[in-house]
Amino acid sequence: MESKIHATAIVHPGAELGSDVTIGPYCVVGPKVKLGNKVKLASHVLVEGRTSIGEGTQIHSFASIGITPQDLKYKGQDTELEIGTYNSIREYVNISIGTAEGGGKTKIGSHNLIMVYAHIAHDCIIGDRCILANSAAIAGHVELGDHAVVGGIVGIHQFCKIGKLAMLGAGSMVAQDVPPYCMVHGNRATMNGLNLVGLRRANVGAENLSAIKEMYRLIFKSQLTQEDALAKISESIADSDYKQDFVAFLEASHRGLCR
Repeated sequence: MESKIHATAIVHPGAELGSDVTIGPYCVVGPKVKLGNKVKLASHVLVEGRTSIGEGTQIHSFASIGITPQDLKYKGQDTELEIGTYNSIREYVNISIGTAEGGGKTKIGSHNLIMVYAHIAHDCIIGDRCILANSAAIAGHVELGDHAVVGGIVGIHQFCKIGKLAMLGAGSMVAQDVPPYCMVHGNRATMNGLNLVGLRRANVGAENLSAIKEMYRLIFKSQLTQEDALAKISESIADSDYKQDFVAFLEASHRGLCR
């Protein structure tokens, strides 16, 4: 289908548009932008930089997408932003392109809900089906696993990693890594149990849920060192994707864990 571009929108001739794209009043689309099929920009959306946006993604008014990083080391390098399919990006969201030092790319997955005033800085990697609530502020180089939930007015320190199906309670200031399936809250954020609601919504079966609870107990509730707890998990917990994800996350953590 033919794209619909409002008469007041400014779309650079170099921009690449898929089919059935909608660009609303007073939008600005830069020369290196690629918009997939059925992408919809409401009014007053700015999309610039080397930015690609996947099919069916909707971006609401006054969002700024693909903007220059808020990083003094950035000197105009031709870095990029990649956004997947069927995301909902709400009003006043701000997402930066990457930096050369950080790998050159900010990457957003698919089917995410990014609410009003959220900020995603340079070189972040956001998985699929994440929820970022209002005014969530994610600093540079942060990684968010699939199905992670970031509460309202949460701040995440640069280089932190947030595991899949983790939940960060509203108002939390997160300065260390949060393992998969866990829930944190506070300033500075501390461990507050497992994200049991999220796990059940993800249809995690009883056997795997019991294994996750035991891994959590060994790491956070026993008197074992993390090394000894990981050894115990290796010996006593049956192999599964959940075990592999949990153990791999802990072994790769550089900032240490929220506790």
